[in-house]
Amino acid sequence: LVMTALDNGKHVVTANKALIAEHGMEIFAHAEKCNLIVAYEAAVAGGIPIIKGLREGLAGNRINWMAGIINGTTNFILSEMDSKGREFADVLTEAQEKGYAEADPTFDVEGIDAAHKLVIMASLAFAMPLDSTKVFTDGITKLDPQDVANAREMGYAVKHLGIARQTDKGVELRVHPTLVPKSCLIAGVDDVLNAVMVNADAVGTTLFYGPGAGAAPTASSVVADIIDVARVMNNDPQSWVPALGVSTNAVAARDILDIQEIETSFYMRFSALDQSGVLSSITGIMADAGISIEAISQKEQPATEEYVDVIILTNITHEKSLDAAVEQIEQLETVRGQVSFIRVEHLDQ
Repeated sequence: LVMTALDNGKHVVTANKALIAEHGMEIFAHAEKCNLIVAYEAAVAGGIPIIKGLREGLAGNRINWMAGIINGTTNFILSEMDSKGREFADVLTEAQEKGYAEADPTFDVEGIDAAHKLVIMASLAFAMPLDSTKVFTDGITKLDPQDVANAREMGYAVKHLGIARQTDKGVELRVHPTLVPKSCLIAGVDDVLNAVMVNADAVGTTLFYGPGAGAAPTASSVVADIIDVARVMNNDPQSWVPALGVSTNAVAARDILDIQEIETSFYMRFSALDQSGVLSSITGIMADAGISIEAISQKEQPATEEYVDVIILTNITHEKSLDAAVEQIEQLETVRGQVSFIRVEHLDQ
């Protein structure tokens, strides 16, 4: 439909993020060839003008990283789990009843919707091709309410973030549950609201915040795009702002880091036998893997319980190092079950 509209000389305004994330390069190239505009502000974060902000408002900056709550359904679910201690399945049912979640909520709760939005923002920020297959994606379906409660006690909120970061080794593109300090602005974004933090060399860190979905906010962005097209459609196409900020010919492929290569801090929780020497063997494994521990604590258990929950916060380390340590810890006879871990982002650098 979009390509046919372009073939017939029509400018296009869309709110379809999957369309742009999966077919944007083909569409934008064809629009340039036809001297037409494809506008898509409503495809990311509803009524928040993040596309215009990245493409035009921050054009004088080198963008270092972005971190966003870009799916209202998952943010509503996590907010309820955090503030009221509710179970995931229970809150999901309410979200469906309120119309926040679809009958099949897979795209939301598994992070696919957020991955589509993240790759659009990353392409604008880093002048790289749209390719949603490059995003590491982890949903919220496996989150344990105990970990959400532990995070709250330690001064963190659990948010489902889309993160894009430029590093010397390549670009990080990842969507996953994340512990964020309560002191961070994005930690206070609750319910179905969206927010995107953008860190750039000249302006520093900015926060784009507001309603990320809904009829009126989406319509606000759609109508803004229509107004933009109407304002410039009779001008020389060379004066138009390209869909990705640069022409499709100027977009360059970037190395995308494998999730094993990313560096961040981690929250870990596991059940260990409450006897002397157990913790030292575990910390020894982590030391051998090159992992520095920031904090460690034990949860109080009834006197009759042989095992206790152990919580560890690490300093920044490679994910592959953490995975290697987790594999060894889970093999210990003194550890019961699997190790839960969640990535931690401080969003201050």
